[in-house]
Amino acid sequence: MFDIGFSEIVVIGVTALIVIGPERLPKVARTMGHMFGRLQRYVTEVKADISREMELDELRKLQTQVKDAARDLEQSVSQATQKVDSELRAVEAQLNAGAQPTTAKPADHPPAGSAGSAPAEAALEAQVAANAESASAVAAAIETHPPQQSHLPGFDRI
Repeated sequence: MFDIGFSEIVVIGVTALIVIGPERLPKVARTMGHMFGRLQRYVTEVKADISREMELDELRKLQTQVKDAARDLEQSVSQATQKVDSELRAVEAQLNAGAQPTTAKPADHPPAGSAGSAPAEAALEAQVAANAESASAVAAAIETHPPQQSHLPGFDRI
């Protein structure tokens, strides 16, 4: 910044000694040192504030970029969702159109008490019996091996 050499400092010191005098020169030098330190601290604070403001501005720009990207992503996801939903409705409509219920004639179904329903009733009874057996097996397993709980403070083990 300033280009001051040793010879200029010596000239300034000798001039200050002559003008100020040897009695007040140490006090003036001390005061000048304090002022120079304050000036350095002030310059450092200003540099730090400027740096913080620049970083804050960069963060704001980054925030707007992230918001824009999030908005674009949200729009693309909603468009994809709408597309899938419309395709799903089209498939559902095709399935509904292809699977229209046909009206069955009463003669197609045998009466409930006829011999045609006996195998179906027997299969149904066999399935009910199998389900009952599996349910009783699960109940017996639970009775013989109850689930274990970890010991909690204040509760007794069963």
